[in-house]
Amino acid sequence: MRADLSRRLAVAFGVLVAMALPAGAATCKRIDHDGQGYVLCEVPAAQEPALRLWQDGPDGSPLRNFANVRRTLEADQVLSFAMNAGMFHPDYRAVGLLVVDGEELSPIVTGASNDNFGMLPNGVFCSGGARPFQVIESRSFAADRPDCRLATQSGPMLVIDGQLHPRFLVDSDSRYIRNGVGVSPDGQTAWFAISNRPVTFHEFGRLFRDGLGVQDALYFDGSISRLYAPQVNRADFGRSMGPIIGLVEPAG
Repeated sequence: MRADLSRRLAVAFGVLVAMALPAGAATCKRIDHDGQGYVLCEVPAAQEPALRLWQDGPDGSPLRNFANVRRTLEADQVLSFAMNAGMFHPDYRAVGLLVVDGEELSPIVTGASNDNFGMLPNGVFCSGGARPFQVIESRSFAADRPDCRLATQSGPMLVIDGQLHPRFLVDSDSRYIRNGVGVSPDGQTAWFAISNRPVTFHEFGRLFRDGLGVQDALYFDGSISRLYAPQVNRADFGRSMGPIIGLVEPAG
């Protein structure tokens, strides 16, 4: 009874917020690929300036959740969608590169480590540079750094030059709800995706390579994967997050 009531309230909340979204809001939809369900939010190049990356609020403290992100918006703005955008330290600061509105808040890390972040090759999602969107392998990024209005580093890469990460196993039993980002070959579209149920790295990488045809895609997380997407009645909550990425648009 209580679980059913919670679901009804969540759906009602999502419908009410969705009604307030502008017509030009990013398109978020539910899709299936290879028997797995995902939510996919598509951001075209024209909407790149509306993409935001958050770590801290106006008072300098970590935002940690979507509700706090929404509180930072102006009265005439809405959050079309948002998701966690990379791994973080216990104080919620980003692990690796973080650039917000052209300001570097955390430096790039190019060394290997035993966690997912350091499962080389890892990479950087960059927006607002010479191309609207890019996913670039971290060492290549460090060697020839492009201009980025926003940038967040994570790992591992899911797809590198059209190939799955070499350490992904078809028969892996490591399953998590995972989220990440892929970019179209021409850099004109970014796709932000999250699985509905636990999936392997191999399954998640195939979504981007085979389902979306991307050449480069980056993993954001799997221990903490959250989505705010009123269009599909999603407003996830749970453990606090570090960096958060999302699209802000005019209300009404």
